[in-house]
Amino acid sequence: MLLRQLVALYSGLWLCGFSMAALVRAGLGLDPWDVFHQGVADHVPLSFGAVTAVTGAVVLLTWIPLRQRPGLGTVSNIVVIGLSVDAGLWLLPTWESLPARVAAMLAAVVLNAAGTVLYIGAGMGPGPRDGLMTGLVRRTGWSFRLIRTAIEVTVLVTGWLLGGSVGIGTLVYAFGIGPLIQLMIPAVDRHLPGFHAVARRAPDLAAPDPTPADR
Repeated sequence: MLLRQLVALYSGLWLCGFSMAALVRAGLGLDPWDVFHQGVADHVPLSFGAVTAVTGAVVLLTWIPLRQRPGLGTVSNIVVIGLSVDAGLWLLPTWESLPARVAAMLAAVVLNAAGTVLYIGAGMGPGPRDGLMTGLVRRTGWSFRLIRTAIEVTVLVTGWLLGGSVGIGTLVYAFGIGPLIQLMIPAVDRHLPGFHAVARRAPDLAAPDPTPADR
């Protein structure tokens, strides 16, 4: 079981990073966090992958007041995704034709969903950004939908103001990643423990956002 978890963890993280690079090369807009990473990379002497890793480390510091505990997956997330992004940017071309760019964008979203399912399914600790979300949900009692939306909108607007790429790919990612992940979960749920652990701890994702009085 441990070997299976490790293979799922590292293959999933590598797919996540490589898909991020493919989304960059497609040039049709990035996911919210990558909009932020690209915006920051335009203003500092660091590569896109290095900015991704540094951002992960900074976000990890926010876990301290949230009393969120890291695991092997947390540290691996910071290192492996940064390396994978840079490797992908080095290997992948910049596509010129619109059909090729659209195909690359769609493939990137699918690969990111597959990587996310494998990485979460491994059950070896959340990445910095996922841990920030779950920590805030646990501490505030607010819904996942409210917390995740607030984080992604803040990150997206900040990245856009710094010059990050926003486009149709941003919307496809935002609205497509959730259904794709949900569709892929059964393929790994019988073989990996991660989703069973999340189901035991997480509040009902379909629950409505709390009213001010409930908070």
